[in-house]
This record gives sequence, C-alpha cells and structure tokens, in this order.
Amino acid sequence: MKKILFTLSMSIFLSGTMVYAQNNEQSKNTRELGHTNQNKFKQMYEEFATPNMYRTASGAPGSAYYQQQADYKMDIELDDKNKKLSGKETITYTNNSPDHLEFLWVQLDQNMRAKDSKTPLIQGSGVNPASSPKGFFTQYLSDPFDGGFNITAVKDANGKPLQHTINRTMMRVEMPKDLAPGGKFVFSIDWWYNINDHVNGRGRSGYEEFADGNRAYVIAQFYPRMAVYNDVEGWQNHQFWGRGEFALPFGNFEVNITVPADHILDGTGVLVNRKEVFSKDMMSRYEKAKKSYDTPVMIVTQDEAVAKEKVFSEKKKTWRLNAEMVRDFGFATSRRFLWDMMAVKIGDRDVMAVSMYPKEGNPLWEDWSTKVVASTLKSYSRMTFDYPYHKAISVHAKNQGMEYPMICWNYGRPDANGAYSDRTKYGMMSVIIHEVGHNFFPMIVNSDERQWTWMDEGLNTFVQYVAEQDFGEWYPKALGKDKAYPSRRGPAQKIVPYMSGNQNRLSPIMTQSNNIHQFGPNAYAKPATGLNILRETVMGRELFDYSFRTYSQRWMFKHPTPEDFFRTMEDASAVDLDWFWRGWFYTTDYTDIGVSDVKKFVVSKVPTLEAQQFAATDRSLRFANPSDLVVMVEEGSKDYTRIKANDGIIEDAKTLKEYLMDNFSADERDRMKSPKYFYEITFEKPGGLVMPLIVEYTYEDGTSETVTYPAQIWRKNDATVKKALASEKAISKIVVDPKQETADIDTSNNSWPKGTQVGKFEKFKSKVKGQ
Repeated sequence: MKKILFTLSMSIFLSGTMVYAQNNEQSKNTRELGHTNQNKFKQMYEEFATPNMYRTASGAPGSAYYQQQADYKMDIELDDKNKKLSGKETITYTNNSPDHLEFLWVQLDQNMRAKDSKTPLIQGSGVNPASSPKGFFTQYLSDPFDGGFNITAVKDANGKPLQHTINRTMMRVEMPKDLAPGGKFVFSIDWWYNINDHVNGRGRSGYEEFADGNRAYVIAQFYPRMAVYNDVEGWQNHQFWGRGEFALPFGNFEVNITVPADHILDGTGVLVNRKEVFSKDMMSRYEKAKKSYDTPVMIVTQDEAVAKEKVFSEKKKTWRLNAEMVRDFGFATSRRFLWDMMAVKIGDRDVMAVSMYPKEGNPLWEDWSTKVVASTLKSYSRMTFDYPYHKAISVHAKNQGMEYPMICWNYGRPDANGAYSDRTKYGMMSVIIHEVGHNFFPMIVNSDERQWTWMDEGLNTFVQYVAEQDFGEWYPKALGKDKAYPSRRGPAQKIVPYMSGNQNRLSPIMTQSNNIHQFGPNAYAKPATGLNILRETVMGRELFDYSFRTYSQRWMFKHPTPEDFFRTMEDASAVDLDWFWRGWFYTTDYTDIGVSDVKKFVVSKVPTLEAQQFAATDRSLRFANPSDLVVMVEEGSKDYTRIKANDGIIEDAKTLKEYLMDNFSADERDRMKSPKYFYEITFEKPGGLVMPLIVEYTYEDGTSETVTYPAQIWRKNDATVKKALASEKAISKIVVDPKQETADIDTSNNSWPKGTQVGKFEKFKSKVKGQ
C-alpha cells in the first residue's frame, strides 16, 4: 500500500514539476517578449519634460519663468563699391535668470561663410551630372568665398579689451566677474565682412547684381548676436551649419545705417528721421498711404527708380531705425527699389503694409504684393493675436524667401516682357504670406529654430494655408477661373506621397533641424497637415482655434518648447491628444484604415447551438431560458439555412416588434425603432497611425450618412474593430475616409463592395507595406 501511495505521490510530484517547468518557461518567454506599455493611447510622461516653476503642466509659463534681454546700439555702413558691410555695436545684456553667469555666448552666423568654414565638409554629395556655368565654377574652379566676420575689437563699457574665444560660429566672451541675477553687462564689438551674392552663391541674405551694375541688398545675420540662455538647457550655443535657423533673445534696437545717398532703405523698427531722408514728394505720398486702406500708394515710382539707375551717388545718407521688443534686425536697400504702402486695420490700430521691389518685379509686385501683406496680417491676427508692430515689409529678392521682424524677402519674378504664369503668381503670393506670417512664428512666439524647425515653419505653414484660403475669399479676382486658392500644403491628401515613401528617407518631425531627411515635407508640410487634421477632423474648428490662440497669446514675446505647445492645445480644449502627438510627431508611421468584411444578420426565434453556448458563459445570460434569447444569425450560414427551413427567421421590423412585445412596456414599444437590416462591419488598420474612423454609409435608396468614430475606437485593438449596425434601409456601399481627411496612403481597402474606387493614391499603396 505504501508503495502504491509512493508511486502515486511521485507521479503527482513529477506532474506538478512538469507543469511548473512549463509555466516557468512560458513566463520566461513572456518576459523575453516584453510587456511594456506600447498602447498608442498611453500618456506622454516619458516623452515630456517634468513640469516645474518655469513651465507648468498646463503648457503656460510658470510663476518663475524668465527670459534674458539683449539691447543693441549699432552704427552700420554699407560700402557699395567694395560690397562690404562694417559695424560697431554696443550690447547691454540683462541677466534675468536666477543663475550667476561666468561668460556670455555670441552668435557669429556669417562665419558659416568663412573661407575655412566646416559647413561644406559635412555635406555628402557626388558629382552633379549637369550644372550651370557659375555653379560649376563655384564648385570646382574657384576658391571658397570668404564672407565670415572679421572681429576687430571686443571691449567692455570702459573701452578695455575683453578676452574672447571664437569657435566657428560661436564666440565666448569672458567677463571680469560673474554676472549676478538681475545684473547688466555692457560691451562692444567692432566687425566687418564681405557681402555675398545670394543669387549665384545662395544665402539667406546678400546682394543681387543687375546688368547695369546696380545692386539690391537684403541684409540680415549681419551683426554678432547674443545667444539664448534659458531654463531648458542653459546657453543655446549650437553651431550654425546653415540649415537650422536661429534662437535669439528679445531686446531693443537703435540702429543707424549709412548707405549711398541715392538709395532708399527700410528695415526693422520705426524710421525716426523720416523727414531727413524723404523728399517732400515722398512725405506727401506717405501721409496719403497712411489713409489708404484699399489701394497701395507709390512712395517711389518706377520712373523715379529708373532715373537713378545710371547715376551712382558718391554722397552718403544715414537712416535711423529704432525697434522695441524684437528678437532680430534686418534691412534692405537699393537705388533701384520701387516703394509702395497702404494701411490695414488690425484691431483698433492702423498698420502699414509695405513693399519694396526693383522694376523686374513688375507688373506682378505692384499689383499684388502689398495687398497680400495686408490680407496676411488680418488672417494671422484672427488666428493668433493682433499684430503688435507698426509695419510689415515685403522685399523682392530673386530666389529668396526669408524672414525677420517687420521685414522679409520674397521671390516671384515675371519674365523680361513682364509676363508671368499662374505658378509664378501663386508662388509669389504664397511665399509672401509665409514670410510675413513668420512675424508671428517665430519673431513673436519665439521658438528655438536651431533645434525645432517645425515649431516655426510647421505652425506658420498651417496658418499660411488658412490665410491663403482667406485671400481667395477676399480677392476672388486674383484667382482666375477656379476661384479657389491652389494651396500646395495643408489638406491631408497632399502629404500622402511623402508619408508613403521609403522609410529609410523619413524622419520623425521631432528631429533636430540639421538631421532631418526631406526638410520641406518634414518640417513644413507634415506638421501643417497634422494641425489641419486636428482642426478639421479631430477637434473641430471652434476647439482648435481657441486652443491655438491660447498657445499663441500665452507665448507671445516668450520662448516656448514643443511640450508647451502640446500641453496648451490639450489644456485649452479638454481633448486628450497624446495619441496624436506620439504618432504624428514622434514616429514615421502612416495612416491606412479600411473595411475588411461586412456580414448581414437576421433575428431568429430559434436559438442556435452557438447562442446557447454563449449564453452559458455570459454572466448576464447564464440563467436565461434559451427560448427567450434574441439570436442573431449570419445570412447565408448553415444555421441560417437550417432555421430558414423551419421558418424561424424574423424578416421584417413589425414582426420583430411583435416578437419582443412581452419584454417591453407600451411606452418603450412606442419609442422603439424599426430596423429591418442588421450588419456586422469589420474595419482594419494596417497602418501604424491612429486616426478617427470616418465612414460613409450609402443606402439602396441613394441616401447616405457619414459617421465619425473617435480615434479611441482603436484603444483596445490596434489592428481591427467591429461595429454592429441596425438600419431601416439596406446598405449598398461603405467607404472609409470618403473625403480623404486622414492622409490614408492606401485607399484600395477603403470601400465595400471591393472595386469601388476611392481617391487618387492607390499607386502609393505598396511602397511602405512590409517595411
């Protein structure tokens, strides 16, 4: 007996050991597979910085938020003959931080053009199969252009030299002692540099030389500029490689610019000596322009500009410009410029919309530039805050598009006969809208362009799209036959070719500026499209616009980070968007949502075996009498055929109500709907991006309705989801995302029955599958 018991015990022990080993192996496999939270709807605590006294969890500036101030006094002189710019500047730097600063960092962005610049060495490129003669000469036959800063003096307020170290595009200035919180340090820098030809040598500023020997100058990054010191990373002293733009503190400017006497000039700030530099005719026209709200007034006419082309004045004239609370300074000057202005009402203030352009820009520029400036200020002010400066200037510069406070350079030139295509016209209008719009992002909402290009370019491109559509409504005569502005970026379907591309050539939006693949689509188009999807499809215009204005107004004249934007958009709307930020901004996933199966059901009075088994396991039905169950049977199945033969199928709404009569009160029966058709629809999501499920149901009588299921429908199953639908009418067609609102890259699976053609992007469907 003991032997038998022992054998039995051993058997149980061995069996238990085997089960334990199996469970342990399964547990091990589970651990190896990992069970970290990969849900697309998890909150973004891992990605976001921890809120603190400087930046709150709501996305607003905190109680201890601070920012530094850099004030400049400059005397600048343009040597037109030798194409050289020289200057003396005095900087008053105020330390508003709680930290003691050991040294200061100054940006020397022109050193990107120095003869020994490292920028060309980081560019990987082979031999171009074809290039222009000048391009070939520049690449292979010439010495590098030397356009870097020549720093001739760095001194303190008493004229004593300061120790300084130049590291490529950054200069560290040593102070005699630490700069305490609340302290100011005054120092000066003398410098000069050779101005580059921005038409043939590229560049964000420089000159264009015309056949008659005259030049038009658009000048920026022309002075040593203070770097940003903030609560996020201390000194923002990343090198300028040429792509990532600028991070700059706010300050006040007093700038005196000496140029040839026959030049006209405008730039950032108020022209404080207008009566000295304007002729009597110019002053009279200027006063008229301040009261003209519909038509630009010529300050300098084409005839007047042409008359100066062959006369190069040897005299000089100084233009004095003062600006308050700006982060940068730029100016443009030439004897060949035409100049026009008009007033635009922004809130309760008049703002001057201004254009400067050579005759080569006409008739296009005289007809439209200043009107586009005016409309842009109105649209952006509606979307953000009232434009706070007194003017906005559009300067025509060939092949250029660049922005600075109150002034920007824009391309768009007719041919030699003054003719231009719609492409040239809309290209000019769009670049003006975009560059004038940069006054809001990042000149006022002052994000760090050196790192997060999308925070200025992407947000600005989004509002550009809104402003383009506004322009089409305000100036329909400008649009030709179609009466619709042909925006290049904004609508969801326009980003599909990019998002369906080779994953090896894509970067997340949240990539540092210099490391981005496909810069335009990534930093401009994709963030703009994402915001448009939020506005039109996810949040709705009212919630989105309120939140976007809240962000803009919270951070105007301040330095926001990406988290500040993300958090504010949620804080002001009560919409949890972590799933959207993570997918659209932090990954290169794409949208692909479709309908994979449609089943039709009928109600049966006879329970099937499957229904009885289900009732036995479902707690709510466990003790139900099988004959009391309302059983759904798939049309065409074996159960359907069997029950149909026994006449157990309920085929019309009236019979169904009668069948259910005993289970409902008279009031409930009166309010009961009358569906005749029951469907189970399976939707699939092969793509990685979460998006709302937008479905258009078309019925046999030709009517249709669109239902938008929130993105959270995917929260528990990221691959498929089923929806049960009761309808009074038979469904003839189902289409997912009928208006192409979600950037779905593969519309071949968007419709039922299969074969219904939806969209224009089927050709992209195989590009990223399986990558």
